[in-house]
Amino acid sequence: MAILGGGLSGNLLARQLRREAPDASVMIVEQSGDRRWKVGESTVEIAAHYLVAKLGLSTYLYDQHLPKNGLRFFFDTERKDGELTRLSELGTDRPPPTPSFQLDRARFEQDLLQMNIADGVDVRVGAPARDVDLDAHTFTLDGAPVKARWIVDATGRASTIARLKDLRLPVDDHCMASVWGRYEGVRDFDSIQDRPWRSRSRWVARSLSTNHFLYPGYWIWFIPLGRGVTSVGLVGEKDVFRRGIRTKDGFLEFLREHRAVASMIEDVEGLDLEGFTQLSYATKRFFHGAERWALLGDAAAFPDPFYSPGSDFISLECEYVTDLVRRDLAGEDVADRARTYDAFMQFRFEATMLLYRDLYPCFGSYDLMRVKLNFDLGCYYNLWLDPIVKGDHLDEKFLLKELARGPETIAALEHFSALFRRVREHLLKTGAYYERNLGEYNLGVDCLRPWLDEVGTPRKRRQIRARTEEVFNYGRRESLKLLGEDDGKTLRLDQFVEA
Repeated sequence: MAILGGGLSGNLLARQLRREAPDASVMIVEQSGDRRWKVGESTVEIAAHYLVAKLGLSTYLYDQHLPKNGLRFFFDTERKDGELTRLSELGTDRPPPTPSFQLDRARFEQDLLQMNIADGVDVRVGAPARDVDLDAHTFTLDGAPVKARWIVDATGRASTIARLKDLRLPVDDHCMASVWGRYEGVRDFDSIQDRPWRSRSRWVARSLSTNHFLYPGYWIWFIPLGRGVTSVGLVGEKDVFRRGIRTKDGFLEFLREHRAVASMIEDVEGLDLEGFTQLSYATKRFFHGAERWALLGDAAAFPDPFYSPGSDFISLECEYVTDLVRRDLAGEDVADRARTYDAFMQFRFEATMLLYRDLYPCFGSYDLMRVKLNFDLGCYYNLWLDPIVKGDHLDEKFLLKELARGPETIAALEHFSALFRRVREHLLKTGAYYERNLGEYNLGVDCLRPWLDEVGTPRKRRQIRARTEEVFNYGRRESLKLLGEDDGKTLRLDQFVEA
């Protein structure tokens, strides 16, 4: 088993293989010996469940990294001059019910490499895999031939197999760019001595959240990495990225045009700066069972960093590759199962893109995003997290049923995307887009509070659909209120699809 790439995805896969397919020999080939900071520092529930429940890393993560207090969102005035403590806010007032983490990727990847070496993984650092031949299942390493039954591409955006197989697909209808850096001296959110500000968050530290400042067409993140370092970044439509913004001075100059953001970075020292001119891309295929190759993480596809889905995708891909390898080594023909896993990842990617595509202009309105964020979180827990906690994501029959309902799910999500865009247009037309961007607070669990304890427990399909109907009706009702069109109706799930 050869894993090309020793970053996050390659190391996680190797660790899972050693735990669940101990008879497999595993090699990691990593070109660079430099362990550096990378984006993808914030995990959410699916990835955290994988790291804790499947890879046994909970003690390590709490010891060496930071717990995450959920996602937190701030909304500003049109002039970007709101004082931080006055900005409207979405975010929990207590520790979240499920664990998640803020990761120093440089330290995490280095530690994972050492764990894998201790577990018997053959780790080769400092030389690239050359002359990769997927037909012969061979490549050369330091001039010597290597043959592997499976070859997995975890080379990040270098995408060795994607380039060999011409798998990369552009996402031309979602053109987003990013720039980011790590800083020392970022102000502590929880050091602010303002009584109403402190009372809102009650039993939780804001500094441990992934903090987002939202504006029409872009957002700014603050992610704590521990040891005095904070990741600060910008993601947005490409016209936001004016000349010079990808320089250390230019980036700070842009950030300081936002009063609340500027108050967090008055005395910072920049440690690095990086960026991407295009974030999103897709793949024609994630896994091929008959040819025994697979793509992981950024080597495969990337949707968008809002809501931090990258490590979620990596965890699912590692689960599927481990299952395919384990079954293949036991003598099973995994071609059909690999096609099912691949189809599900394609479905998952498209559903995730519907959270973002054409919706960045909505980001700057508290009224609108209060609805969208609550709606998105309800869908995430009910439709995506729940089956993974129960292990259904490895049940081929379950996945085939989900894929059969896939067009229904996509149609419903497209309906809400159009509805949110209509709300935005109405708010702009009526001058209400920024109306409640100061002084408001919402926990972000409107859709979850009545049934959160059900997630991950045995539920019949009709119960899950009933919760989906509740979430959908919440999104519809609250959107129609903003449009002044609330009709008081409760719709069935099929009526959302028809709409």
